[in-house]
Amino acid sequence: MSVKSSQPLPAIGWREWVALPELGITQVKAKIDTGARSSAIHAFDIETFQDRDRHMVRFKIHPLQRDTHQTVSAEAQLLDRRHVRNSGGHSELRLAILTAVEIQQQRWAIELTLTNRDVMGFRMLLGRQALRGRFLVDPGRSFLLSSRPARKKRTSKEIIDP
Repeated sequence: MSVKSSQPLPAIGWREWVALPELGITQVKAKIDTGARSSAIHAFDIETFQDRDRHMVRFKIHPLQRDTHQTVSAEAQLLDRRHVRNSGGHSELRLAILTAVEIQQQRWAIELTLTNRDVMGFRMLLGRQALRGRFLVDPGRSFLLSSRPARKKRTSKEIIDP
């Protein structure tokens, strides 16, 4: 479903900081990937369970690349199990959820698949289904709608004894 408007669509860079508020993620750097149909996030310790009459999934996320200390635990209703072809061309069965994504005060629902992206350059891909009718992608620019979050400075005590 596309969003129709007489206003021109805002430009988005090839990478942006996004939030997934329903999952408790305030910031994750996402690659804006028009070559990917669906959106995906790095998830691990994935388990399905039943909550009354709903199929649910529980998982953990390291939202920041190269940071395995910050971990977010999340639960969501299971939307689907689907085969997705990864960047290597291999088909993988993934769990899919429906959740909200937020970029610069814009918030909307997206389908998000859960997969191990540990070796990938980005913890999250925002695919063309999530972008359609909302943004124009400028592949030569980064962070057009978001700015890099301020990094928390570590004290010498934290560095020695985290």
